[in-house]
Amino acid sequence: MKRRLLFLSLCLVLIVGGCRSTSAPPRPLIGITSAYYVSEDGTWARTQVNFAYVRAVADSGGVPLVLPTIDDETVLQRYLDVLDGLVLVGGADIPASAYGEQPHETAEPLRPQRYEFERKLIARWWDGGKPLLGVCLGMQFANVVAGGSLVQDIPSQIGTDVDHRAYHRVKIEPTSSLACILGGTEARVLSNHHQAVKDLGADLKIVARSADGVVEALERTGGGFGLFVQWHPESMSDTAHRDAIYGALVRAAVASQ
Repeated sequence: MKRRLLFLSLCLVLIVGGCRSTSAPPRPLIGITSAYYVSEDGTWARTQVNFAYVRAVADSGGVPLVLPTIDDETVLQRYLDVLDGLVLVGGADIPASAYGEQPHETAEPLRPQRYEFERKLIARWWDGGKPLLGVCLGMQFANVVAGGSLVQDIPSQIGTDVDHRAYHRVKIEPTSSLACILGGTEARVLSNHHQAVKDLGADLKIVARSADGVVEALERTGGGFGLFVQWHPESMSDTAHRDAIYGALVRAAVASQ
């Protein structure tokens, strides 16, 4: 009788609590935007992304998915529905007309197909509030979509005291999420750009600058995780720095699942 009661008690425990999963949540699906190239004669086109982005997401616990620039509403909506997080990668320049200026002579604008696709993707993703990481052009693009503008050429408009196509140091706001993520208020970073944030877009704040005053990082002020860095953590030799940045995105994506 005692054995039967014990068996029934164990069954009750299993029924009440045993159906609760103790396994880890599924690895989040992280979209990665891509570059778009077309041959001069128009006979071929290709989608391309530096594998360092893919490796950074995978090593941080995410499942990377490279997103071709398909400007199709059904495809775009599917991306928005299934992805848990998004990485905006580097690339050429945003057309100056996007923020009401004439292009600088050094500007090399994005292909129209990529520009139109990412402009729509960022705007819709922003409204959805899912975790977002912008890298280099990705930071600039998010700022422009949010209503901001850009310095079109750092060397001629700001100066050359800091080499923004090499390793250099940045100062980080002590109260920022970025300072918590990196564990300090200074960092040595690797960048490769000639444009930068000028006028700040809506719902963004500046959280890092270089010695010449160039904006080096932004954070979203509401609506979910949004971190934007002007440098390339995925290409740095300091893998701890890389993992801290991409790990923050992946953890935010897990939390939002």
